[in-house]
Amino acid sequence: MSAQQTTLETTSLKRDYYHLIINGEKVESSNNNVFETVNPATGQIIARVAKASQEDAERAVTAAREAFDHGKWRKYPINRRAQTMNKIASIMRSRFNEIVELEILDTGKSLHAAQGQVTQAIEDFEFYAGAIVGHRGSVNNVPGQFHNYTEKEAVGVCAQIIPWNYPLMMAAWKIAPAIAVGCSVVVKPASLTPLTAIILGEICLEAGVPAGVVNIIPGSGSEVGNYLVEHPKVDKVAFTGSTPIGKDIMGKASQTLKRVTLELGGKSPNLVFEDADVDAAVDGSLFGIFYNTGQSCEARSRLYVHEDIYDEFVEKFVEKTKKLQLGDPFDKSTHVGSIIDQGQLDVIDGYVKSAIEDGADILTGGKPAQIEGFEGGFWYEPTVIANVNHDMTVVKEEIFGPVVVIMKFKDEKEAIRLANDTEFGLGSAVWSKDGARATRVANLIQAGIVMVNCPFSAFPGTPFGGYKQSGFGRELCIETLDLYTETKSILSYYGSRPLNPFGL
Repeated sequence: MSAQQTTLETTSLKRDYYHLIINGEKVESSNNNVFETVNPATGQIIARVAKASQEDAERAVTAAREAFDHGKWRKYPINRRAQTMNKIASIMRSRFNEIVELEILDTGKSLHAAQGQVTQAIEDFEFYAGAIVGHRGSVNNVPGQFHNYTEKEAVGVCAQIIPWNYPLMMAAWKIAPAIAVGCSVVVKPASLTPLTAIILGEICLEAGVPAGVVNIIPGSGSEVGNYLVEHPKVDKVAFTGSTPIGKDIMGKASQTLKRVTLELGGKSPNLVFEDADVDAAVDGSLFGIFYNTGQSCEARSRLYVHEDIYDEFVEKFVEKTKKLQLGDPFDKSTHVGSIIDQGQLDVIDGYVKSAIEDGADILTGGKPAQIEGFEGGFWYEPTVIANVNHDMTVVKEEIFGPVVVIMKFKDEKEAIRLANDTEFGLGSAVWSKDGARATRVANLIQAGIVMVNCPFSAFPGTPFGGYKQSGFGRELCIETLDLYTETKSILSYYGSRPLNPFGL
């Protein structure tokens, strides 16, 4: 590409080249660097993408700062911002199939997974279009002749760092609440999966979001991500990703006292009690670990089954695991897509090999898969590991792949102890027909999300976030709006006599 910038005319979503989006324009990187994004299912190059530099990050922050400090967006009446949010959703719906196709190509995930995630991304904008209308301050009780009320004001410029496992949905989780309250954002998508975030940025502009409010700059985390985190004109950082990187971001952001939201790793427990509907628990547990190829922060990767039903459950669970279909992500019959890249495939295989070395048993799977017609892609067999204990690495650490460990428990007390025996606290699941038991257990599990007789972890409006080293802050809910706003307190005096506190 020779032109420095192009207009944002409507073009096909599937292209050979994707630009940065800075200050309302498609632009090249300052040094004309590019990188290639690969289809994980085939290993083939999809497109070339402009690679942002620190200079580009500076341009994006400057544009976002100008848009926030002197632009129109945060001054718009709330209903006008809400209308624009709904228009973003409408445009996304009109291009649903194209967006789904692009998401599958860039991630290797299955058709049903991509369709569900694109649908939720659309619903996120609709949810926050409604939620912002009711987001307001309060009037507080104060002594007579005084009046106190609060207002919610947008926090400012927000750097948002998006993971590769849910590239569009995570972008929507972050962009939608931020711009709903009037913030400006600089979004750094993951280099492995940048395409749909770029498209979402284009759609925001097409819908009428002013220039500079939404900027999309794919690039290196160590270069561009760190630059944004440390930038003095960035007011908030929202990050989804690994716990070690989250800790590093928190340390760097502390130097300028930025507000930080961290949605980090997990090693979520899944408890199946003896009175559970075994077939429902098997089906839900399959989804809980193998959905999105196990590449989910809240994947229920530690499966605990009561000893009275352990043998029955394991037999059915392994049998159904073997029936899961791997293959063409666009085929409706495919259940499990590909792994994101060779590096992650090697990580997953390394964990499984460590389990074998520690004496665990592989009940099914346990190795990379060869898929006819997709030999160049990155695939791993859905894997069930038994005969494990909590001293094993495979039980303690997040694997981020289609691998589940399964263990027995004897009673409710032990189940809770095992569930909480982790440094993480994101998701969890409980399967029991006893409502009182399910409530007791849910209350004692140290996790931000508890799924009771349910395989799904989140819908727009339900808080998503973790305890302990799974991070802090909640996304996808009304409370998220508070993470992107300041609360200003206004205290006034309306008495007839002037105040003279010192009595002079």
